Amino acid sequence: MRPLTGRARIAGVMGWPIAHSRSPRLHGFWLERYGIDGAYLPFPVRPEKLAEALRALPPLGLRGVNVTLPYKEAALAVVDRASEAARRIGAVNTVVVSDGGELEGSNTDGYGFLEHLKASVPAFQAAAGPAVLLGAGGAARAIGVSLLDAGVPELRLANRTAHRAAALAEALGPRATPVDWTDRAAVLSGASLLVNSSTLGMAGQPPLTLALDDLPPDATVYDIVYVPLETPLLAAARARGNPCVDGLGMLLHQAVRGFELWFGRRPEVTSELRSIVEADLTKV
Repeated sequence: MRPLTGRARIAGVMGWPIAHSRSPRLHGFWLERYGIDGAYLPFPVRPEKLAEALRALPPLGLRGVNVTLPYKEAALAVVDRASEAARRIGAVNTVVVSDGGELEGSNTDGYGFLEHLKASVPAFQAAAGPAVLLGAGGAARAIGVSLLDAGVPELRLANRTAHRAAALAEALGPRATPVDWTDRAAVLSGASLLVNSSTLGMAGQPPLTLALDDLPPDATVYDIVYVPLETPLLAAARARGNPCVDGLGMLLHQAVRGFELWFGRRPEVTSELRSIVEADLTKV
C-alpha cells in the first residue's frame, strides 16, 4: 500500500452492515494501479445516522462516497442535487462533494449494467426485441430505466409480489408491462434478453424456478447475482447455448464513474481486476 500524504483524496462506501462490501477491494486495486495518493474506506453507518454522516463529508474534506443497502433511496432525500437518472430511479448510489461543499448524487447501477452487457455480448442490440425483467426492487428500477433509454421496445416485468411489478411498470411508462409471476416462463417467448434482478438464486436465498423452453436460443441471459457467479439460471441457459452474463461485471463497471470523479482518473475494468475480486468472493 502506498503511504498517504496530507493531500490524499479520501472516499468510501456507507452501508449497514458494510463488512461484506467488495468496493474497498476494487477501488484499492485502482488506487494502487494508478499510483494515486488516496484511500477508499468502508463506513458502517447506523440507520439513524445516515443524514448526519453524509453531511459530515464536506467539513471532513472527503471527496464522496458510494451508498449501498439499505440507504440508496434515503440518500436521495439528503443530497443537495441529484442527476436525472437518480431522480427517475428514485435512488442514489454515488455521492460527490462539489468544490462548493454541496452533495451531488447520482446512480451508476444502470450504467454498470449496460456497460457489462455490452462488454460481454458485443452483438447485443437493445432494439432487437422485448426484455423480460425479474424483480421489482431498486436494482430492477435502475436496470429498467437503462434498458428503456437504450431502446428496448418492450419491458415485461415479473415479480413475486404483483403490486410491486405493477407500480414499477407504471413508473417506467407505457413500454413497461407487468406480468403475473405464474406467467414468467410464458412471457419469455420472443424475448431478446432475460434479466434476473431479484435475489432468487443467491447463496442463502430461495432458488429461481424458471423453465427456459420458450426462450429463443439466441436471447441473452443476465443474472445480476454474483454469489455464486454461476447461478442455476446461468447454468441452464449456458447448457442450451444462450449467451450469458454474470453479475460481477456490473459491480465493477458501476464503480468507474465514482472513482473518476473522486480521484481524477478514469479506471479500466480489466481481467486482472475481475480475477482479484472474483477470488475475494470465496473469502469469508
